[in-house]
Amino acid sequence: MAIISCGSTRVTSLGVQPQFTLRSSITNKLSTSLPCTPSRITSLASQSSTFFSEKSLNALFSSVSYINPCQKRGARLVVRADKDYYSVLGVSKNASKADIKSSYRKLARTNHPDVNKEPGAEQKFKDISNAYEVLSDDEKRSVYDRYGEAGLKGSSMGGGDYTNPFDIFDSLFDNLNTGGRGSRNRATEGEDQLHNLVLNFKDAIFGIEKEIEITRLESCNTCKGSGAKPETRSSKCSTCGGQGQVITSARTPLGVFQQVMTCPNCNGAGEISTPCSTCRGEGRVKKSKRISLKVPAGVDSGSRLRVRSEGNAGRRGGPPGDLFVMIEVLSDSVLKRDDTNILYTCKLSYIDAILGTTMKVPTVDGIVDLKIPCGTQPGTTLVMAKKGVPFLNKSNRRGDQLVKVQVEIPKRLSGEEKKLIEELSELNKAKATASRR
Repeated sequence: MAIISCGSTRVTSLGVQPQFTLRSSITNKLSTSLPCTPSRITSLASQSSTFFSEKSLNALFSSVSYINPCQKRGARLVVRADKDYYSVLGVSKNASKADIKSSYRKLARTNHPDVNKEPGAEQKFKDISNAYEVLSDDEKRSVYDRYGEAGLKGSSMGGGDYTNPFDIFDSLFDNLNTGGRGSRNRATEGEDQLHNLVLNFKDAIFGIEKEIEITRLESCNTCKGSGAKPETRSSKCSTCGGQGQVITSARTPLGVFQQVMTCPNCNGAGEISTPCSTCRGEGRVKKSKRISLKVPAGVDSGSRLRVRSEGNAGRRGGPPGDLFVMIEVLSDSVLKRDDTNILYTCKLSYIDAILGTTMKVPTVDGIVDLKIPCGTQPGTTLVMAKKGVPFLNKSNRRGDQLVKVQVEIPKRLSGEEKKLIEELSELNKAKATASRR
């Protein structure tokens, strides 16, 4: 941010481009509304120029000491940096490279997002990395010391485009595993495996032990997981210097863009070796295995079981991943499941609904007698306690079976049935008349 003030008048130049810019419209304002502006400043940008060169930038800052006869009292040019990189790293301005590197390592360890979960830690980590990137580079540090952060943004070296802070961290902490960044030569954990298992209705309710077959990557027995041919020695990759990554730079009108890519020569391993003929240098081979899986009682469709260390083998001696088994339960034609409850609908004649009866009802435990009380109304739900699904991981507790009563009304009656119903109807009318007296 550059602020040019003259008396009570102040013009602020802000830009979204990494370069330090001065648009023609602002130049016109400076030349028309600020008569006291030194000619050396207004001549820095022409109508056809949108960028300050380094020479122009030097001239701009040296013009602070220029005294114009028409300049009002208090006129000055102020350039303010957004952050003090020395304060961010906690070092003095004459600190050596070793001191800067030591301070960065200490602060980066403390504020890395994988370690520090406090709010604002990630932004602080980025600020620390940006400060180290500038102060560890002699050329960038020289520009920053002279012109501040605005000078970096306006320079041709692309100082406004910072490298990924995690790449900087990984380059200094090669022995740490922070989420898979860096060389493939490190020991890394194997990938997790997914297996789908279909169960019938009752097996899911009461649990079962099943044998399943899975296909996974296992460590190569020939090379012991190294990927190199036995009795051969590997050498450091000359392309990436053993880092497993290469950095490419491209200069654009917006600055210098850097991209970190896997080394094409060693494929990220950081070393060159004769590949094992069995695994072709991967260190792992695909194999099938049968394992015994104990399915607990109460699982349902969508349940996920985790079997530790039964996933793919790790690379370079890393630990294996886990096996996740996804459960799918087949439906039953009679009984329905609602979480830990079993639902069933029974059909009852109107005579049994009136007089009450005992009927046999299917449950997950088999056929059970259910007593229907007299006067049961259509739509009534009867509860059969503890005849439902066991609670997952709490098999001593069970849900209920809910029986909904559906009363059937006959559409056709025999002559005798009709006569009896009419007699019952007359009896009810007489009873109702007597109750009103």
